[in-house]
Amino acid sequence: MQVHGPDNINFLNSIVALGGRGYHSLALKSDGTVWTWGFNTHGQLGDGSAKHRNLPIQVGNFTGVSAVTGGYSFSMALKTDHTVWTWGGNANGELGNGTNNSSFVPVQVTGLSDVIQASSGWKHAVALKSDGTVWTWGQNSKGELGDAGTSNRNLPYQVGSLHNVIAVSGGDCHTIALKADGTVWTWGCYGRTQVDANTIIDYVHPVPIQVPGLTHVVKLAARDYHNIAVKSDGTVWTWGWNVNGQLGNDTTIDSESPVQVIFPVALTGSSTNLTPILMLLLD
Repeated sequence: MQVHGPDNINFLNSIVALGGRGYHSLALKSDGTVWTWGFNTHGQLGDGSAKHRNLPIQVGNFTGVSAVTGGYSFSMALKTDHTVWTWGGNANGELGNGTNNSSFVPVQVTGLSDVIQASSGWKHAVALKSDGTVWTWGQNSKGELGDAGTSNRNLPYQVGSLHNVIAVSGGDCHTIALKADGTVWTWGCYGRTQVDANTIIDYVHPVPIQVPGLTHVVKLAARDYHNIAVKSDGTVWTWGWNVNGQLGNDTTIDSESPVQVIFPVALTGSSTNLTPILMLLLD
């Protein structure tokens, strides 16, 4: 990673977390400040402007941050007081503050406290509270909010059927959650069919369902159209789209159920296990 600018080495040494999606990036420094760069038409850089930046710029006087994540046109931060703050585009309610107005500076997500993890999807967001409950807001056209409907929400909604959750992650048009018992639950879009050159049909499940045959999971991540899970034995499992080989199982065939990632023997000592990933898998 190369970030150019004044005091380059000290900047890099102080980074403790990274985030980003779409066309912008975020960095969290050890002093709790947030720095952003990239596309900024919707204010997703949080610097009070709509100017694109090709160097990191600090998000105002915004401090006390413990985690950052970015969606398509918005950004989100979790503060050490367990509140969630958002900025950028808000056409679908991504900011979670009860409006659909964009904000070029951070605003607090309404009525949400005791949050221990927050993750942004493409145009929606998900938060996990300390009591194991899951809350979602933003775009819902594919059921990504898990409320059995497809209407957008600009305020957090509790996914009522989910409890004892320990991790969450937002994908393009779906969301996944890890429970304390090691099972994985998902909702939203789960596949699509190309009918013709101009028509694509998405398959949607608007309430959480358990991913069959997947247990003992300790970490997970939802990506745009596929998911990644790490089990307690260090093996890695994926499911979803695979047109570019993103499932890592030596095929380009999509899979609606988890398949094991095949790692080269030279990397692992075996063809299936890569224990260090337990600590590396990002949101």
